[in-house]
Amino acid sequence: MKVSRRRFLQLVAGAAVLPAMSRIAWAETYPARPVRWVVPQAPDGAADISARLIGQWLSERLGQPFVIENRPGAGGTIGTEAVATSPPDGYTLLLAGSFNAIGATLYNKLNYDFIRDIAPVAGIMRNPLVMEVNPSVPVRTVTEFITYAKANPGKLNMGSAGNGSPQHMAGELFKMMAGVNIVHVPYRGSAPMLTDLLRGELHLAFDPMLSSIEHVKAGSLRALAVTTATRSEVLPEIPTVGEVVPGYESSGWVGIGAPRKTPVEIVEKLNGEINAALAEPKIKARLADLGGTPLAGSPSDFEKLIAEQTDRWARVIRAANIKPD
Repeated sequence: MKVSRRRFLQLVAGAAVLPAMSRIAWAETYPARPVRWVVPQAPDGAADISARLIGQWLSERLGQPFVIENRPGAGGTIGTEAVATSPPDGYTLLLAGSFNAIGATLYNKLNYDFIRDIAPVAGIMRNPLVMEVNPSVPVRTVTEFITYAKANPGKLNMGSAGNGSPQHMAGELFKMMAGVNIVHVPYRGSAPMLTDLLRGELHLAFDPMLSSIEHVKAGSLRALAVTTATRSEVLPEIPTVGEVVPGYESSGWVGIGAPRKTPVEIVEKLNGEINAALAEPKIKARLADLGGTPLAGSPSDFEKLIAEQTDRWARVIRAANIKPD
């Protein structure tokens, strides 16, 4: 049967529209089954709690369970690889975070490329660290600490949760920008580090607000500053490091990623629901309890943050010659 040129062009145009229409219809019915959400961190930390909070919201709004799967280890790379190699269908998600931006350079033999293989979906929370000292250290401000450290080069120490941890990176950035010589002491996690800081065996730490705030309020630790660009609503009287060291900013952050090539319609649907959650007063209050602030925005906003953070920590890692544990 001979087909006219006009009919042929109509058929070609219709065929081109069908995939787009099927993707839109797919997104409208998404999710049609439970969604697996990989959290490459241990349970009960701020990152895990924020994922469970948003996961419950998504489950209620979208009518399917968002099942949290904790897969910690190797600085978050084990869980991230599991997502990067999953089908890009919206049914496997990643709790992405600052640990991914650090790990992209810290680990040089990864089986994935974080920026290439993970699609940004939405931010969830930005979380400041607290620059804090044991009260035995005779300083009360960042300026006084810098002066004291320069007068005692190599005699002060700084604890962290391990080489390449966000706490370590915040401290290395401070050392570089403030021009001080402080000895880094890595620990196997934040809890033992905090124990030694409270004992006075450590002088300084940059620690998540969630684990430190009660010690600060009780006077067991002395907060000198927070690491975010603006002051924290939880500790509004505490200045930022950047008020003394211009341009300094270092904060933990988490959000949702998905395997690259996940349909954009699904990404946008999830982004809209997450931004709606972050505007909800009860969720904002719960994030504040974790010491965090909502990180709302578009997928492209989240992508810009990831690119900037990955580049920043790559420069610090190379300059300080940081190696993984």
